[in-house]
Amino acid sequence: MPLIPGHRPRILACALLLLMAAPAKAQPLAPAPEAATGRTAKATATAQRFMVAAANPLAAAAGRDILRAGGSAVDAAIAVQLVLNLVEPQSSGLGGGAFLVHWDEAARRVITLDGRETAPAAAKPDRFIGQDGKPMRFVDAVVGGRSVGVPGTPRLLEEAHRRWGKLPWPQVLAPAIRLAEDGFAISPRLNGLLSGERNLAKDARAAAYFYEADGRAKAVGTILRNPAFAATLRALAEHGAGAFYEGEIARDIVATVTGHATNPGDMTMADLAAYRVEEREPVCGAYRVWRLCGMGPPSSGAVAVQQMLGMLETRDLPRMGPGAEAAHWFSEAGRLAFADRNLYLADPAFVGIPLPGLIDRDYIRSRAGLISPERSMGRAKAGEPPNKRAGLLAPSEGIENGTSHISVVDGDGNAVSMTTTIEDGFGARLMTAGGFLLNNELTDFSFVPEEDGKPVANRVEPGKRPRSSMAPTLVFDAFGRLYAVVGSPGGSQIIGYVAKTLVALLDWKMDPQAAVDLGNFGSRNGPTELEKGTEAEGWKAALETKGHEIRLLEMTSGIQAIVKTPEGFVGGADGRREGVAIGD
Repeated sequence: MPLIPGHRPRILACALLLLMAAPAKAQPLAPAPEAATGRTAKATATAQRFMVAAANPLAAAAGRDILRAGGSAVDAAIAVQLVLNLVEPQSSGLGGGAFLVHWDEAARRVITLDGRETAPAAAKPDRFIGQDGKPMRFVDAVVGGRSVGVPGTPRLLEEAHRRWGKLPWPQVLAPAIRLAEDGFAISPRLNGLLSGERNLAKDARAAAYFYEADGRAKAVGTILRNPAFAATLRALAEHGAGAFYEGEIARDIVATVTGHATNPGDMTMADLAAYRVEEREPVCGAYRVWRLCGMGPPSSGAVAVQQMLGMLETRDLPRMGPGAEAAHWFSEAGRLAFADRNLYLADPAFVGIPLPGLIDRDYIRSRAGLISPERSMGRAKAGEPPNKRAGLLAPSEGIENGTSHISVVDGDGNAVSMTTTIEDGFGARLMTAGGFLLNNELTDFSFVPEEDGKPVANRVEPGKRPRSSMAPTLVFDAFGRLYAVVGSPGGSQIIGYVAKTLVALLDWKMDPQAAVDLGNFGSRNGPTELEKGTEAEGWKAALETKGHEIRLLEMTSGIQAIVKTPEGFVGGADGRREGVAIGD
């Protein structure tokens, strides 16, 4: 089993900045889903018994407390998620959805649960086509009830606890209830994002909670209390997730969605009551001596990551190390993977997906053969995987946005990799009477339902789950032992963030903190994207000589990585956000 080197992590960061990035202009591909608010230097974390890595110190501490009390990895992940709802409300919460990948150490089994949001029964393919017959502007589609999907997170948390929880359900919810009632200090990142937000304060409940009377975001250090969210959690603690999907909370969700003055939605009580979590077959594949497992469709994450790594496996990345040569191969692999993703992947209940063919090693190697060592292909076309259904679908790209990731390994060796979202920063900008924001997940569907007379795989349809790029990942060594728990937020850039981290861990033998802090780079089948202000920016000229069109961006990942070693655990939390990796 390869060991993590004992070198110190690279310090790539500076003190947390409060200045917001300028609003992004219209671009062919979505910009970073959450604005950059600076970076912090973080030391590599170590622990012997268990570890949790999450996007905020208060959330990570809640998970650690649950593990200290004898809770399972799932118990800890639930506590983390509910605290994130409070301290990182822009990214995830009860009003959204999530994908959970679970490793059961005793059963030696990976199980994946799909808690993705669903379209209401009244949804139609032209949902985001305006009166002029053209696709709506993204912001016009997002703000209001039209974009809200039926939330899946509460049912997902309950189902995961039913299967793998050890502590009583009310005990797992208790940390978030206490924090909601006692209050917490607004962090620099939350203040910065609130200050740069233009639509949230138009919602009366959100304005009263997040903003001062003069419209300014409440200052860093201001204590926020959310008794409404505490009451919601108490109802869930007493009655289970059914309290969310039926009764008073559900009625309020429907009223909030359908009552928006200018952009109402059409969700009903029946839509909420009908929501179900789906167990999916994990998508697993080899990378050199390793085995990777992740979430299958409607997420495109595991397929695209494994396609990229399968192509990179044909190259000697360990020799290359991080630099322009590796970035060339990485970006070209990304182009090819995104071309397949955009054509073939969507909700498997609605689209026949050639999944075995897409991750077939011979097919992936044939795709790798299209990459020139000397010249970028510019834009890739989708391939012809085995078992492909000819001529039935048209490609789509779409926009994906804000998310959070949780990595946990408990004292028994069980692990959770869970990526969770309300889509855009602050979702649909609708706050319920229950104290949580609602998602705008339906804008993850393609706005254009067909191209050249062919249906788009990821178009809107009733009851359908929108395609995602979330890529919660587990890595196993050659003996089948859990080695790493990895994931990231970042919209469609998640695929590149996770693949970069895996290459850094497995090929370049970086410790987790150095791996997550390494400058981000890659391509989503458009320009080659390099992260501003990092070593990746220095590769620009060399890549341009190979024909790459370069775009320098803020690439606001939020990667959480835990690696298991003979001595215990080593963890890293992305310096681009506020998270920590902690354990005992």
